[in-house]
Amino acid sequence: MTTGITAYGCGQDEVSLFQELAPSFDIAPTVCPEALSEVTAELASGNRCISVGHKTQVTDSTLRALSRVGVTYISTRSIGYNHIDVEYAESVGITVENVRYSPDSVADYTLMLMLMALRHAKSTIRRADEHDYRLHDVRGRELRDLTVGVIGTGRIGAAVLGRLRGFGCRILAFDRNPKTAADYVSLDELLKRGDIVTLHTPLDADTHHLLSRQRIEQMKHDAFVINTGRGQLIDTEALLSALESGRLGGAALDVIEGEEGVFYADRRDHPIESKPLLRLQELPNVLISPHTAYYTDRALRDTVENSIINCLKFESGNRHG
Repeated sequence: MTTGITAYGCGQDEVSLFQELAPSFDIAPTVCPEALSEVTAELASGNRCISVGHKTQVTDSTLRALSRVGVTYISTRSIGYNHIDVEYAESVGITVENVRYSPDSVADYTLMLMLMALRHAKSTIRRADEHDYRLHDVRGRELRDLTVGVIGTGRIGAAVLGRLRGFGCRILAFDRNPKTAADYVSLDELLKRGDIVTLHTPLDADTHHLLSRQRIEQMKHDAFVINTGRGQLIDTEALLSALESGRLGGAALDVIEGEEGVFYADRRDHPIESKPLLRLQELPNVLISPHTAYYTDRALRDTVENSIINCLKFESGNRHG
């Protein structure tokens, strides 16, 4: 029997993947470019399972609308759940699960951001684009001479650790539940010793503003912050203060607080209302990219395929752990 799945918020590449994979999994996908909302929930009518992306916040009213049309399962095409209130979903009879995808996508990107930050790539490339080919005013630094602190050592954090070992740098790790072989220390010690601090922990109530003003003040002078996790892991105002005062050496951020409604859209002809984003982008030692670390051909295929598999397992009564 063919299983029906409604997939929301799909870009053209995801549309193509759902259509390509449908025959081999014997599914009939309703693939929607529209984001999931209270209004579009009715598109799932007749299907118990839906797939959603991470770009849109799923409100409680939307969850109620989904429940009314018979949806009992949501597979989010992401590792993080922070765009869905999982407990509220359960209260209206909907199970929510995430997917796994290639951790190498984010791990590779994280190392790229580290190297770009250390070598002043933003300023160097901008100057070269303007035909100013002088050397940067400040020399770059080599990873082998530095201590890198990795916060969160799940699949992505572990992949970052593996890559860092090849550079010969000193590596410290922090995780409330250590998951891999590493030199684990307290969070305070990691912040005090790390020349680079990179964030790979899930966002939840305990990790919201994990890098608070107090913790940022504990960091080494001229340290760098790398974030390819979630924007809310950092108190952005506190980070801005440390960067603008020259206390920190720089930051490379693929995610920021308030990115919703800004990232993933062409904003060239529209005003940017996020003042923190504008302030960050004005700084020569801050790199900003639009939540794109995960975006590789392999990772995207993983998210679509594993979202389908999750739905099929739910339908068959075998939920993944």
